[in-house]
Amino acid sequence: MLTLHFFFWLLNIPLLMSNLTHPKCFWRMKQNEDKHGDVVTGCVFYLIAVQSSEMQVDKEYFRFSLDVLIQTRNYQFALPLAFAVEEINRNLYLLPNVSLIFYLFTDNYHDKQAFQNFIYNAAKRHRLPLNYSCKHKTKCRVMITGPMLAPSMSLAQLFELYKYPQVLQLTYGPFHPILSDREQFPSLYQMAPKDTALALAIVSLMIHFNWNWVGLAISDDDQGLQFLSDLRGETEVQRVCLAFVIMIPVNMELYMSRAEVYNNQIETSSTNVVIIYGDTDSTLAVCFRMWVSRGIQRIWVTTSQWDVITSKRDFTVDSFHGTFAFAHHHAEISGLKNFVQTLNHSKYTDMFLARLGWMYFSCEASTSNCKTLENCSLNVSLEWLMLQSFDMAFSDGGYDIYNAVYAMAHALHEMLLQQEENQPINTVRALDSDCSQLHRFLKNMYFINPIGDVINMNQKEKLQAEYSIFHIWSFLHGVGLKVRIGEFKPFFPHGQQLHLYEDMIAWATGTRQMPSAVCSVDCHSGFRKIHQEGMAACCFDCIPCPANEISNETDMDQCMKCPEDQYANAEQNHCLYKDVTFLAFDDLLGMTLSCMALGLSAFTVLVLGIFVKHQHTPIVRANNLTLSYILLISLIFCFLCSLLFIGHPNSVTCILQQITYGVSFTVAVSTVLAKTITVVLAFKVTSPGRKMKWLLVSGASTYIIPICTIIQIILCAIWLGASPPSVDIDAHSEHGHIIIVCNKGSVTAFYSVLGYLGSLALGSFTVAFLARNLPDTFNEAKFLTFSMLLFCSVWVTFLPVYHSTKGKVMVAVEVFSILASSAGLLGCIFVPKCYIILIKPERNSLQKLREKTFSKTHIS
Repeated sequence: MLTLHFFFWLLNIPLLMSNLTHPKCFWRMKQNEDKHGDVVTGCVFYLIAVQSSEMQVDKEYFRFSLDVLIQTRNYQFALPLAFAVEEINRNLYLLPNVSLIFYLFTDNYHDKQAFQNFIYNAAKRHRLPLNYSCKHKTKCRVMITGPMLAPSMSLAQLFELYKYPQVLQLTYGPFHPILSDREQFPSLYQMAPKDTALALAIVSLMIHFNWNWVGLAISDDDQGLQFLSDLRGETEVQRVCLAFVIMIPVNMELYMSRAEVYNNQIETSSTNVVIIYGDTDSTLAVCFRMWVSRGIQRIWVTTSQWDVITSKRDFTVDSFHGTFAFAHHHAEISGLKNFVQTLNHSKYTDMFLARLGWMYFSCEASTSNCKTLENCSLNVSLEWLMLQSFDMAFSDGGYDIYNAVYAMAHALHEMLLQQEENQPINTVRALDSDCSQLHRFLKNMYFINPIGDVINMNQKEKLQAEYSIFHIWSFLHGVGLKVRIGEFKPFFPHGQQLHLYEDMIAWATGTRQMPSAVCSVDCHSGFRKIHQEGMAACCFDCIPCPANEISNETDMDQCMKCPEDQYANAEQNHCLYKDVTFLAFDDLLGMTLSCMALGLSAFTVLVLGIFVKHQHTPIVRANNLTLSYILLISLIFCFLCSLLFIGHPNSVTCILQQITYGVSFTVAVSTVLAKTITVVLAFKVTSPGRKMKWLLVSGASTYIIPICTIIQIILCAIWLGASPPSVDIDAHSEHGHIIIVCNKGSVTAFYSVLGYLGSLALGSFTVAFLARNLPDTFNEAKFLTFSMLLFCSVWVTFLPVYHSTKGKVMVAVEVFSILASSAGLLGCIFVPKCYIILIKPERNSLQKLREKTFSKTHIS
């Protein structure tokens, strides 16, 4: 006799409260609480396998039983089980001549005592081996439990406590690190891969949709706390903030006392996205249902346990604002959809299918025999099953159950082959199904399932899970459809792990616009963030970047300063290269000043020509012809030196422009001083009793020019030796421009040169002012006075204006001052003489000058 037993454990929160007819045959769905107020539900399958007589082993059954607090979705897990059984039965190469059949029955248990009663009843009714029983050779039993941690762990602990030697346990729920402890659970296998990358996958989805303000609801247990720790680690790295963290206590009474607080917390939160993590058979699920019933619409991000793809009889998905569910990545169970849609429920007489038939196929059950279905419509629309088939083909639970059955079948197949090979020839005896042998095969089992996925039962080699991301589409009348919209592969490089098919996403809002989940609106380029005191890092205000600083990304903490040769554009999101500028000849301002300089120079040359042509006339000879020539030539150089300030500066022009205009103006001003002194000396010589004729005849006044000029040259030489003028780049005076100017070098030397010129001009003005009342023949002093007054006025005005301007305007001010002061000297001293020479030639005679002088003397 060969016997192998399998148990299959399910836990889920009931979605409907039902009290059906024929209570003898059916059931009542309700929530149950233990003495501590915790919600507990569950069910068990008992599977039977039959070996045919053609093989040299006895025919035996593998029994599988069900003890359930019924809810609709629990039954879907039996369908992958039934499909796997039938698929194995049809397989000629896996367990050949061995058939698997199953039926179901009910047993209720709600706490640890109920578990113990279940074990006792199962041992009593189905010959589970008790640890003290030595009456016969025991057979191995395989328990498949899930999807919740608590019942799976409780059963494992009970089996270890009572030392059941012939029980192996496989779990199809989420991977739990605590169940991987081989010392505590040596005979337990987890079918699911590790979920260590789940937090990273969820946060990656948040980043993809620019959601940085999300809520979190978890169960207040070890599993929830571990997920919270993982999630916080990822959110801190990716700058995603948790708007709230709701930790739902597992105790129902404690939860009910705080339910309103949790409800207000999510209702008043500004976030539109909430992460749900925990068991669906928990107070967290009760809390979630309450939120939905209160009309709270959020985008729910959760795991595949929480998907809600049912008919409108069970749940209305209209209340969903949108749901993203993360499931382990695997292919569709090939053939399961067709199996479900073509299921012949009359083929199975178990209570399991009776319930499905009663609920969904308009079947009736006989009160005398609850396993007999009557009046089943053969053409009934499989509404619920058709909606569920896609879900079951991709569901984690169904996939794990499918693999668990195949893992058991492969291990049993290998064990039977080995036993048959070791059996003596021509010997017929029953083959043993010792658990230690099955455990030895199962723990190293490595096979490829019919889908094509590699299944490794070695618990030490469990890898991180890859995830498929599903989105729940909501339709009218409470119908929903779960569609795979992307994948997450943790082994891929950063930035390539998440891949979404965004065209597949249908937002519950009815538009393609992305729902937002942010605490503060993004700070666009040109702005930077200022964090709000006492708030999360995702809550901030935006302020513009300072001058000449930019931010070219959103949500920048600091603005970046532009390099010296660049400037910030108007939006302050990009640095532009500054235009290189200077007082160029082709600029309007430079062209104007150049024309003025050339025009005045030409006019001065014209005046010089007039004076040369009329050098023998009294008006030209009256005021020292030589000094007039020197003054006119110096003025020509003054006008022309202004051209050195225009054009692209270089080291030569920067030195020449300052030295040339300093020396040229010194010659001009000292010449004016010499002319003034000459006038005074001429008046003194003509006065009676004066003996100063030798000063006038010797030309002593002409020595003033070289003496004053030499002093200025010495000052310029000191300037060039200490810190000469040089080319400088002014990148700050004008926005968006780099101005090339001449740096004065030594500021002290520059103002010393100007100060020396100013002292000469002041001296000339003083002497000329004192000589203003001389006779008309020698009354050039008046013109000299006006010229020096204008000269001094220009340069006194120059100083404040020069320091109030920047860039090339500053250069233009200096050029204009040179031209204006030089033009003042030219106009005040020489224009009146040119007027007499050219316009009033009759006044340019010695007789007229004497008559005028005589008349003045006679009148006085």
